[in-house]
Amino acid sequence: MKKIAVVGAGISGLSMANYLEKYKIDYHIYERRKKKDMAGHGFLIPKEGLDYLYQIIDSHLLHKKGNFLKKYTQYSHTGKILAEKELDHVFAISRHALIELLAQNISQEKITYEETVIPDELQNGLLKLSNGTIIDADIAIISDGSRSRIRKQLFAEETMNLVRESEVVNIIQNKDIAQAIENDFMKFHHEEGGLTFGILKLSEDSILWYSQFDNQKFSVQECSAGNLRKYMLEVFGSWHPLVSEILMKSDYQNVHVWSVYELEKLHPFYKTNIVFIGDAAHPLIPFTSQGVTSALKDAFILTKYLVEEKNIQQAFSKYETERKPEIETHIHNGRALLNQFLLPLSQQTENIIPISYK
Repeated sequence: MKKIAVVGAGISGLSMANYLEKYKIDYHIYERRKKKDMAGHGFLIPKEGLDYLYQIIDSHLLHKKGNFLKKYTQYSHTGKILAEKELDHVFAISRHALIELLAQNISQEKITYEETVIPDELQNGLLKLSNGTIIDADIAIISDGSRSRIRKQLFAEETMNLVRESEVVNIIQNKDIAQAIENDFMKFHHEEGGLTFGILKLSEDSILWYSQFDNQKFSVQECSAGNLRKYMLEVFGSWHPLVSEILMKSDYQNVHVWSVYELEKLHPFYKTNIVFIGDAAHPLIPFTSQGVTSALKDAFILTKYLVEEKNIQQAFSKYETERKPEIETHIHNGRALLNQFLLPLSQQTENIIPISYK
C-alpha cells in the first residue's frame, strides 16, 4: 500500500488514522494547531455513528467517557413541555474525551503538530510544509475542517455562505445540576423563534450547554469572558430558572462562539491524488448532529476502497459515489431544520428531533 499523508488531527483525521491502523497502512498526520489546542466542546452521536466507533474504540472505554441520552424534551423558554420523544442510543461526549480515545491507538511519532500543509502550485497533487519541503506521500487525505484551506486552494471558485445561525457553546462542571437533569436532552425555545438553549448531560458532574441565535436578530461576537457572560444573562435571564442557573455558574474563559458557514454547492470529494473527508469535504450545519458520524463513515468507506482497489482514482470515485447522496440528504435536512428554527413556535412542525437521519 502507498504512503498516505493525513492533514488534520481532529475527529475525522484521527478516525481515518485508526482505520488505517487496522489495515497496517503507512501514514503520517500533520496538524497546524498545538496538541493542547485539540480540545473543544462536545457532540451528539446517534446509534449509527457509535457502530462505526466501536470498530476502532473499545465500547466500554467509550461508554465511560460519555453518556447515553434517553429522552429528548422540547420546552418553551419558560419551561412548558412542548414535545417529548424517546431516543435510541444517542450518545453525548465531549470533544476532548473523544479526541483522547481516538488518539490512544496512534503513536505520537505519527503526528506532527504545529505544521501547516499547503498544495504545491508547481507540482500537481503534491503537498508541502510551511518551509517548502514536499511531503513524501502518494495519497493526501484532507481533514482540515469546514473552512479547509486546501479545499479553497484546489477549488478556487468555491463560495462559503454565512448561515443565519450562530452558537455559543460551553461545558459546566456541576454535579448538582448534572444530577438534576437526569439523562435527558433538553432544549428550550423562545416563542418568537430564532433563539434556543440546549442542555446535554456528559457525565455525573458535567453538562454541555449551547445557545443558538438567529444572527440577523442577535449580534453574537467574539468578546471578553466578562462581556459574554453579561450578554448571555441579558438574553436568557428571564428564561426557565435552570437556564439562568447554568449561565450564572458557568466559567466563560473557554466558551466557544461559533459563526456557521456552509458551501453554496458541494465540490468533488477528490482531485488528482488528494481526497477530502469530514467537514473538509462537506460542511454540515450543526442542526444535523451528523458531523462525527459522517466523518466516521467517510473514514471507514474510504479505507475500504483503498484496500480493495489497486487504482487510487477508482477508490476515490467509489468513495465519492457512495457518500455524496447521503451527505446531500443531511444538507437538505439541515437546511429544513434551520428554517424551522427561524420560525415562531406556533408555525414550527411538531416533534422535530434536532438530528438528521438519512
